[in-house]
Amino acid sequence: MLYEIDAPPTPSNSLILLHSGDSVAIARVAIPTGQTLTIHGNTVTALAPIPAGHKMAIRPIRAGEAVYRYGNVIGFATAPIAIGEHIHVHNLGYQELDAAEVRPEPVPPSSLHASTATFLGYPRPDGRAGTRNYIAVVAASNCAAHTSELIAQSFAGEKLPPNVDGIVAFPHGEGCGQAMGPDTEQLQRTLEGVLDHPNISAALILGLGCEVNQIDHYLGRSSNGAKGAPAALQGLTLQDSGGTLGTVEAARKSIRQSIERAATEKRVEIPLSKIVLGLNCGGSDSFSGITANPALGYCCDLLVAQGGTAVLAETTEIIGAEHLLIRRARNPQVAKKLLGCIAQYKRYLGQFGGSFNDNPSPGNKEGGLTNILEKSLGAVAKAGTSPLEDVLGYSQRVTTPGFVFMNTPGYDPVSLTGLAAGGANLIAFTTGRGSAIGFPSIPVLKIASNTHTFKRMTGNMDINAGRIADGAATIEQVGQEIFEALIRVASGERTLAETLGHHEFAPWRIGPVL
Repeated sequence: MLYEIDAPPTPSNSLILLHSGDSVAIARVAIPTGQTLTIHGNTVTALAPIPAGHKMAIRPIRAGEAVYRYGNVIGFATAPIAIGEHIHVHNLGYQELDAAEVRPEPVPPSSLHASTATFLGYPRPDGRAGTRNYIAVVAASNCAAHTSELIAQSFAGEKLPPNVDGIVAFPHGEGCGQAMGPDTEQLQRTLEGVLDHPNISAALILGLGCEVNQIDHYLGRSSNGAKGAPAALQGLTLQDSGGTLGTVEAARKSIRQSIERAATEKRVEIPLSKIVLGLNCGGSDSFSGITANPALGYCCDLLVAQGGTAVLAETTEIIGAEHLLIRRARNPQVAKKLLGCIAQYKRYLGQFGGSFNDNPSPGNKEGGLTNILEKSLGAVAKAGTSPLEDVLGYSQRVTTPGFVFMNTPGYDPVSLTGLAAGGANLIAFTTGRGSAIGFPSIPVLKIASNTHTFKRMTGNMDINAGRIADGAATIEQVGQEIFEALIRVASGERTLAETLGHHEFAPWRIGPVL
């Protein structure tokens, strides 16, 4: 069974109706064939087994008729569906919807918020703030990836000063064997965002020496290089530093100087408006859109009210719900940018014969999510109710406070990498099936959508939002709990992903391999 509740279920509380206009209700627990239940005063009998988190029809649905959950269309019936039937992939079809005609609704005028809440962070010269104080070793290409790991690992047994969180490596498989142009430019923007990040005190860019992605770009020594290399950035290549062992030794000397500098940096009280919170979900289930995601959305509204920033990502997981975001757009220009991201992504998928509906994984479907429309309607709840202020390309620097959107894939490591490169200094990650993901330099707070997953993966989950479906807490209460936990984490408290050392880093590769 996917989901458990602490209190025994009764016929009156085993189904969840999310909107008065819905044609389905969600099973809180597994419901056997023949069980009679009540939903808003009406009696229904299960005509088939309904797994926990899955959908039961609560009114007759004709073949071809739209099926509603959250008050929105989640697909179209592929056959007549009777009251009490299980609705899933066998009788619910996907059809792409068009949100191009949706127009933004009036939103409150922009206003500057004065933070009354604070956290203990590291102020940076450019006005941003760090929630951690790391020294980064970033590979410019796959050719330097292993050496970057060796350099970081060489400090594993050393006692670092209290204000230095660690030496972290950023290995990856890109940077060579690819064409100059949009693909390499996106990689460079991503690595620039990692090198010049508020959670990074100092950094080393490491290359082989002959790859496409030259370190001179980051050090400001090339004609098309970065506008200005961070003062605390150094560069080495294996070919000029004596190979692997020589480079490790040279890097250690450079990093020792960086450790001395980082040790002098202290946490101080900083307004909560300096928090840039990346939002992501992975291994979602049907309860994600009922518990964890709306609770995180409530938390985001609290953060935005303090002048902070919440960054929703995963373009593939807003399809079918983009109309909800367009209505909240600050102006038609922002709405147009969002639609442009979707159109661009559709062309990208078209190159490979793909569809947005390829996104739901086998685990998503086992957890009750039938198609991308249903998944997206639950996913966008992470962003709360604040106006959509801006739309950014992958790994672009976040500069606008409030709620913004970033164009990323739904693939978790790539999405988190884009959010990090954009400047997120904190990440909240919801999951229904379970996830162990983390990031090298940014704390990732894990929020379980159901109590069973929280108990089953207790060493990975920081917060149990399943208490909402249990009837033990409200969305607002769990949202407040997430908000307070994020402040503590921003101030230095470790998430479970950090204590376990989960460090996933994966830039988005969009071009051909040469």
